[in-house]
Amino acid sequence: MFRTPTILAGATLAVALAACSSLTPAPTPAAVAPVGESLVSHPLPTNLTGYLAAGAIDGAALLGPPPAPDSLRGQADRARYLETRSLEGSPRWKQAIVDNDLWGGGALKQYACKMGVVLDAKHTPATLRVLERVELDVRTVSKPAKDHYNRLRPMVGDDRAVCVPREDWMKTNAGYPSGHAMTGWAWALILAELMPAKTDGLLAVGKSVGDSRAICGVHYPSDIEAGRTLSSAMVATLHGDPAFQADLRRARAEIARAKTAPQDCGV
Repeated sequence: MFRTPTILAGATLAVALAACSSLTPAPTPAAVAPVGESLVSHPLPTNLTGYLAAGAIDGAALLGPPPAPDSLRGQADRARYLETRSLEGSPRWKQAIVDNDLWGGGALKQYACKMGVVLDAKHTPATLRVLERVELDVRTVSKPAKDHYNRLRPMVGDDRAVCVPREDWMKTNAGYPSGHAMTGWAWALILAELMPAKTDGLLAVGKSVGDSRAICGVHYPSDIEAGRTLSSAMVATLHGDPAFQADLRRARAEIARAKTAPQDCGV
């Protein structure tokens, strides 16, 4: 099981009780153009905002630069990219395609299956609200670091197979840190707080979401590691935000009384 003190700290931080306020109704969906990596599979357009203001975390300073291409880690990153191209069509490749889909029944459903609770706007709107706002925070926190280091994704300039459609934004949206890895890990940490008994399974899903980005060929392993590190810092910072505390309290109560189990979760 993948565990480090820094990452698990995000899952065990105590949440201060906040005064309960009414849950804002879900906004009417409006067309929103995809912006960068985290919205590749985001079918839930929203007028919500994240919890954190720009500059709340200095991701570039926290992470430091990515490995130089000619360093041992840089060479290992490239070797992993080349090695995983041979997985095309394999079960792990197919799993990576599922993991890539953060919202449309892919990754999100895997968390739901581990919890035994449907995660959607009908059954668990308060929980979905937290996850959606956190995904917006991923964009706020990751973009400055991405722009600062401007690391090209491994498939740029290379025509080997990748498990997601190639799109023009991939050429300019830098790979370090991985936004998918950030989102997957943040969701895992937060959902584990809501259902501690399912922590192992939820963190396994969060880890898979990040690892699959290397399988897909759109990130180097060090991009994914950086995403998890920055995600842990982000979740820790979120715990100091009163709005996050209030939303998390509502989500915890909602999960505790949830009765509907997800379907088609497999064995």
